[in-house]
Amino acid sequence: MSHATPIVFVVDDDVSVRKSLELLIGSAGWQPETFASAQEFLSCPRVLAPSCLVLDVNLPGINGLELQKRVAADRINMPIIFISGYGDVPMTVQAMKAGAVEFLTKPIRGEVLLSAIRNAIERSQTALSHEAEMRALRDCHDSLSRREREVMALVVSGLLNKQVGGELGISEITVKAHRGQAMRKMKADSLAALVNMAARLRLLPAPNG
Repeated sequence: MSHATPIVFVVDDDVSVRKSLELLIGSAGWQPETFASAQEFLSCPRVLAPSCLVLDVNLPGINGLELQKRVAADRINMPIIFISGYGDVPMTVQAMKAGAVEFLTKPIRGEVLLSAIRNAIERSQTALSHEAEMRALRDCHDSLSRREREVMALVVSGLLNKQVGGELGISEITVKAHRGQAMRKMKADSLAALVNMAARLRLLPAPNG
């Protein structure tokens, strides 16, 4: 997934801008995908390659800021770089507050845009790696039996094997067996690693205060 060629999506209603950005992006070794409208872009299926979106603010139909909201909800691993023929301060502030990584005013120097794209793709790669790690962690947890999950939950909350046995009405030896199985399936090489995994899966109770 992370070895796929990064894709740079461009949404701009100006055909000359699309053509020049397509050449620039392609020359940097990325895959350009250009669209004349937000509707066209939204009909494109999600990709699992690192990607970013170079987006014109002023578009016919759904404008850039509205498209940004939809992308933020659905494609969190796709950073957005705004481009605009005229960038007023409120518009720029709104775009950046909503999570845009850059707001550039046309005409844009090629090296400035390429630098912004490089930064955005790095962010996308990080987000995709995190997604993949979390998916693998959830799959490991899903593979636990009901009893293994119960034992894991009590162990990571700080109880000793004997106390876990008391809570569940099973022997300490049985607790040790379930605990060992849970650690093997979770690929945890220590209790600290198991606690860390539980925290990432939000299985630990929130601290008081």
